[in-house]
Amino acid sequence: MLQPKRTKYRKHHRWRLKWVAVRGSTIAYGDYAIKATTRGYITSRQIESSRRAMVRFIKRWGKIWIRIFPDKPFTAKPLEVPMGWGKWSVEMYRAPVKPGRVLFEITWVTPEIAREAFRLASYKLPVKTKIIVD
Repeated sequence: MLQPKRTKYRKHHRWRLKWVAVRGSTIAYGDYAIKATTRGYITSRQIESSRRAMVRFIKRWGKIWIRIFPDKPFTAKPLEVPMGWGKWSVEMYRAPVKPGRVLFEITWVTPEIAREAFRLASYKLPVKTKIIVD
């Protein structure tokens, strides 16, 4: 799964996802892309499961680019632990996603195959998405 090799700080503050994406909102590499229409956090497991769904459908016909990277650590306390006692250890890494952000891109496939691959991938993601064409 995706996670950073090194980070400057082990734990981050949690901040709000405001506004819309300006960077990463256009197609850069492929012919077809899937774009987020709502905001949220996507974990490394969700990215990997949607990537696998796309790869299994297109087989070896196309090339896929992942345009998001989970670099924000998420900490969680175990169940039935009292309030306080500071911040606990990092459980996983997440990618903050704003509306308009391109998540995945595909090239070298037909529009029907790209649409179906993105439909399968969107079922694995916690944000609403739409398909865009270059």
